[in-house]
Amino acid sequence: MKVLVLYYSKGGNTRRLAEAIAAGVDEVSGAEAVLKKTDQVSKEDFLEADAVIAGSPVYFGTMAAQLKQVFDEFVSVRKKMENKIGAAFTTAGDVTGGKETTLFSILQALMIYGMAIVGDPMAATGHYGVSCVGKPEEKNLVHGRLLGNRVAKFSLKLSE
Repeated sequence: MKVLVLYYSKGGNTRRLAEAIAAGVDEVSGAEAVLKKTDQVSKEDFLEADAVIAGSPVYFGTMAAQLKQVFDEFVSVRKKMENKIGAAFTTAGDVTGGKETTLFSILQALMIYGMAIVGDPMAATGHYGVSCVGKPEEKNLVHGRLLGNRVAKFSLKLSE
């Protein structure tokens, strides 16, 4: 079972969080994280994935254009993504920098793709997804691993 961890990162903070999420996926027996930047991902990666965890830095309160472009370009596979798991993560430059609105923009795209949305677990923050300000601190990386782990477990349950 494959979980696509898809991200755009300009300065490296979102990449660091993506790597922690992928590590959380890989902790689950039977799950495999596929870590891809937006300029590396293919439609086949989407189709082969049982879940997609997408992340972006906050850009004007929404996802970066590079991530939005992936969702726009892959719209032809949208109906084939129905009932797969979707989740989101983001990084911001400021506490009030638009993390939640960015998470919602990603979650909205995943819902339009027909995906079932999973937020981060209560052991993390129990909200819309994982986020941090600036370079991820250890607690943010732990929350990322917890999100990856949760999505992998949900995906395995759906495949039973």
